[in-house]
Amino acid sequence: MAENKPVRIQDDLYHYVNGKWLETAVIPDDKPTVGGFADLDTGVEKLLMADFAAMAKGEKKIPDKYVAKAILLYKKGLDTKRRNEEGLKPVLPLLEKINSLQGIDDFNKNIKELVLGDYPLPVQFGVDTDMKNTKAHCFLLVGPSTILPDTTYYAEGNKQGAALLGIWSQMAQKLLTFSPLSPAEQEQYLKDTLAFDKKISGIVKSQEEWADYVKCYNPQKTEKVIAALAPLDLKGLLQGLYGKLPSKVIVYDPRFLKNFQSLYNADTFVLYKHWAYVKALISSCGYLSESLRTLGNTYRRTLIGLATDSSIEKQAFHNADDAFNEAVGLYYGKTYFGEEAKKDVVDMVKSIIEMYKKRMAKNHFLAKATKEKAILKLSTMVIKMGYPDKIQPLYDTLTVEEGTSFFAAMEEIDHEKSVYAFNKLFEPVDRTLWVMPGDMVNACYNPYSNDITFPSAILQAPFYSLKQSRSANLGGIGAVIGHEISHAFDNNGAQCDENGNLKNWWTKEDFKKFKALTKNMVKEFDGIAFAGSKVNGKLVVSENIADNGGMAVTLALVKELKEPNYQDYFENWARVWCQKAREQYQQLLLSVDVHSPTELRANMQPRNFPEWYATYKVTKKDQMYLAPSKRVTIW
Repeated sequence: MAENKPVRIQDDLYHYVNGKWLETAVIPDDKPTVGGFADLDTGVEKLLMADFAAMAKGEKKIPDKYVAKAILLYKKGLDTKRRNEEGLKPVLPLLEKINSLQGIDDFNKNIKELVLGDYPLPVQFGVDTDMKNTKAHCFLLVGPSTILPDTTYYAEGNKQGAALLGIWSQMAQKLLTFSPLSPAEQEQYLKDTLAFDKKISGIVKSQEEWADYVKCYNPQKTEKVIAALAPLDLKGLLQGLYGKLPSKVIVYDPRFLKNFQSLYNADTFVLYKHWAYVKALISSCGYLSESLRTLGNTYRRTLIGLATDSSIEKQAFHNADDAFNEAVGLYYGKTYFGEEAKKDVVDMVKSIIEMYKKRMAKNHFLAKATKEKAILKLSTMVIKMGYPDKIQPLYDTLTVEEGTSFFAAMEEIDHEKSVYAFNKLFEPVDRTLWVMPGDMVNACYNPYSNDITFPSAILQAPFYSLKQSRSANLGGIGAVIGHEISHAFDNNGAQCDENGNLKNWWTKEDFKKFKALTKNMVKEFDGIAFAGSKVNGKLVVSENIADNGGMAVTLALVKELKEPNYQDYFENWARVWCQKAREQYQQLLLSVDVHSPTELRANMQPRNFPEWYATYKVTKKDQMYLAPSKRVTIW
């Protein structure tokens, strides 16, 4: 048998850098991935779980009243004795409330309670920033989610979708045996749930459609939406919430609204009610007994290939962390994030923005007026680094009662968060709010406030370290920073101005050229075989534009260093994308995730840049060669 030849970097950067680790890495039974982001996330998890355990036992001081609430919730999650004794009992009032609805008139009488109580509804409402006036909020609506991850799974002949729906149905059937329903009712409720879900799948957007998020902005006069949603009483809901009607409603999915009356009417109300009952039962299982939690996670485990659920300790921590995420993130940032690192990374962000301005000024396809608008957008971009300076008022409203069950505590928190969110409608937008907590291993660009957020938790090796070379840091956190900045100029972000308003600031000819380059980026990735499926270039185009821009601007910065080291740059670029994942999870992401698979992120983008070819003497004979005519550089 011939020996395996060592991987050449010119053929496969990703496996050259990460190959040895990939051979021995073991994915934990309760996680879908290991490596890169996942390893940092696990490190933060272990650190904070140890702190939570110590605080719960009184061995570590609780820093403030907000973390104190999180610890009380955490202790409720740990109380398996009570959870197991109670079984389904805590969720029975919710299920009985759904079952008691006699028809549409009865639903309408209770609509405010149902909306604020986060019951499964035939249409979802919310309050968010108005895309065309980002100083104000807007009232919005969107369709309910499907059981399967995407509408494409429902296509005739989709064997994966049929198999997953079978697993979900078996799980639901077993859970219904714990309910007060008779066997005949259990069978009917499940049958009706699947029928209602099928109706939903035919009228809501696919994930590919959602990826073009600018198309979510479809303002309609409130009276017109009220009429379209009849017999559901939107007017009564708005009057109950606000005592008056907003002038408009933003319809995120016009096709759904157009078809709503075929989904929800007097003839389909029973289907809806049974669907809501089953959905509520399943979504509650995570807060109930250990056996119900395990059973209720069957579908999720199958979907992403997990061998087992997370431990009760992990679940209790994550529920408390999610409920009080800003408070926990603030604690993490203040306790574990160094000011020296913060200053260094802020300086790096500023240098990347300045380089972006230089590159934008020299851009080859933009007119002068468009360049000036782009540079203005860069100049006004806000940097949010580490963790926020203060806790938002939401956390003063959240309560955790001593004697309540874990489920009841989570239910009350969800209710209080809903009330707080809906109450914002007629208030100005607070641009100081963070969209990510300090303990999250991630980063983001917010197109509606033109800001970039880098939580403390991502500012670790291999992304960033004071011990790494500047070139390596530019290939890690620098490229991530450049990526987030580039979202200001991706196919979606490019349609927002310096204040985050949805506004055309391009000349007609410039935007036409940009769209042509965007199509080239779609082509570069579209149809690549991966994990038994193929990449959808349209779904992932915005993130690929951002990766491309992030690499372009940071390579330009490496060139300006006194001692540029392109090898450090490219190898750390590949290192941060290192990941070993379960095949089921990879296939799911190919259907629903706007990011390309990490291996492709590592290997595809370098091919677009001359520095890659010069550093490793890559030629036509090498697998990581791309003909100049096919290389894409937008920013």
